[in-house]
Amino acid sequence: MSAAAVGAPAAARRFPEPRGLLLAMLRVHRTALLFWLGLVAVAAGALLWGLGPGADNAWAEYRASGCGGDSPGLGCDLPGPAYGRYETVVACAAGLLAVLPVLTGAWAGGALIGRELESGTADLAWTQSVTPARWLAAKLAVPALLLVPGTLAITLLHRALWASDSHVTHVLGWREWHDDSVFEANGILATAHPLAALALGVLAGLVVRRTLPALAAAALAVTALIYVLDEVRPHLWPMPPGTLVLMHGHPASHFWPLQLVETGIVLTLAALAVAVSFALLRRRTGAAV
Repeated sequence: MSAAAVGAPAAARRFPEPRGLLLAMLRVHRTALLFWLGLVAVAAGALLWGLGPGADNAWAEYRASGCGGDSPGLGCDLPGPAYGRYETVVACAAGLLAVLPVLTGAWAGGALIGRELESGTADLAWTQSVTPARWLAAKLAVPALLLVPGTLAITLLHRALWASDSHVTHVLGWREWHDDSVFEANGILATAHPLAALALGVLAGLVVRRTLPALAAAALAVTALIYVLDEVRPHLWPMPPGTLVLMHGHPASHFWPLQLVETGIVLTLAALAVAVSFALLRRRTGAAV
């Protein structure tokens, strides 16, 4: 048997196919994967309930109390328990999307990167199976591929609920389109924010290289980013003064321009964080990248 024939299987074992790297990542982080699938299932179930019996029961209760007609009474601004359940469930579903970026960044900084660098697992992988660049690419790509369909599914359900229950949202005073949680849950920002958080978390993990400090640094960075974006959002698209705080007559047509501008900013920051991460890894590992 020739040396080439002997060397080929050895090379194949040393440099596994991308599928093997994917399966290894899913196996190592299976707890986080199950947690994410559970979050998606809970949020989707809550929104489906809101689309069906939740909204129907809230509206039926409102009508049964003598409200919903041409001359509502003074007590019609005090919804009953059915609406309270509806509001709580739907708000919690939207709230999952609101906290998802912080959870994603903290996990990426602590468990995905920081823990492997602190324990030496990453160094072992670089010397035995994969190059640092492939390792980092997988760390970014696999969670991103899981985040995108889940967040898009929740966003579509939230938009369907928002469009279908106008009698509940407007008569019973549900949140307006420009409310931070509603604005983010109804558009592509619900997907862009977690992707940026993933990139920032990975960068924090590479910089700090320790589990808990990296987790804290990533969570703080993502929280600061979301806070700043919420504060500057009214200034991202030309609007009449005070538009975003009016209850009626505001330009809801500006929803998508605002979404696209903010998404562009967020994804640009994510791309910069990814580029810095690869540059930092290249500097630390040299030609092996």
